[in-house]
Amino acid sequence: MKVEEIYADLPTLETERLILRKLTMDDLEDMFAYASKDEVTKYVTWETHQTLEDTKRFLEFALNQYEQQKVAPWGMEEKETGKIIGTIDFVWWHPQHHSAEIGYVLNPSYWGKGITTEAARAIIDFGFKNMDLVRIQARCFVENIGSERVMEKTGMEYEGILRKAMFVKGVHHDLKMYSIIKA
Repeated sequence: MKVEEIYADLPTLETERLILRKLTMDDLEDMFAYASKDEVTKYVTWETHQTLEDTKRFLEFALNQYEQQKVAPWGMEEKETGKIIGTIDFVWWHPQHHSAEIGYVLNPSYWGKGITTEAARAIIDFGFKNMDLVRIQARCFVENIGSERVMEKTGMEYEGILRKAMFVKGVHHDLKMYSIIKA
């Protein structure tokens, strides 16, 4: 299986409360609403968005990824409001190894409601059924208890700590590693 086979036209996925879909420029203000919050960017690799232009640059990147048929994010659209409240994606995918890693970010107004877990379950299921994956993993900073709970609730198993595995914002971070294997 090739990356282009999935990402040539990223499919829309639906869950009970969400539509996982391609991002568009119409999502600019919704995304800025959470990407501009320090509590959101505390545990991610990117900086807090200071202006709409920062968010626009990210959306341009995502749109280019779709166009180039490369790994790109799904926007998490809340069905009830039609607003983008976060993103989720396979941050990398190695078809030859049948493995991938997921990453996600969510508007803090929705934290603690099982939204990210719902989205993660959908793309894990998609990965096993449509991408020929055998292993899906996720990592988080050791301090990121919320992300760790998402991993646990999706059925991922704790594998250990990767010491000083990521240099982000001028600091070396230890990461917790979780994975789920296709049954």
